[in-house]
Amino acid sequence: MLKHLTEVFRHSGYEGASLTALSSASGLHRASLYHRFPTGKPGMAAAVLASVERSFEDILAPLTSEPDPSAAVAEMARRVGVFYADGRLACVLDTMTLRGAPDEIRAAAAGLAAGWLSAMTDVAQRAGASAEEAGRRARAALVRIEGALIVARVLDDPSEFQLALAELPQTLVAD
Repeated sequence: MLKHLTEVFRHSGYEGASLTALSSASGLHRASLYHRFPTGKPGMAAAVLASVERSFEDILAPLTSEPDPSAAVAEMARRVGVFYADGRLACVLDTMTLRGAPDEIRAAAAGLAAGWLSAMTDVAQRAGASAEEAGRRARAALVRIEGALIVARVLDDPSEFQLALAELPQTLVAD
């Protein structure tokens, strides 16, 4: 069910995700949705972000478990590609923070992005970059990934996203 709710938020944003669309996507009547999510749409959005957070724990795991920083980044990139269907899916962190999203939802999305930045900064430092340089590399990597997702969606061509992922090891851990 969370997968279906995620798709509605991914495609419509927070404000555009109507209860009708959420009900239809989940296959549940509104009353059943409210039974599962007593706070309504904010609760559904929070559950979706919690699910995304669990996914990102798995996506980012190689950055701490793989001893070779370059291999770690390459595996993280592969997992990011799977999560975003090789650039065919919009970023749920982006769409969930569009107009109308409650502050708690924006804060949760910001926390996920900050965790991603922190993990990439750490692996860049492990590869020998200074703290300042590692932070710059991590931000550049995140901007490249997110920007490539937008380009892939707008042009209906995921190749730029796939290129961004292929270049991630060079972006984060190159000398």
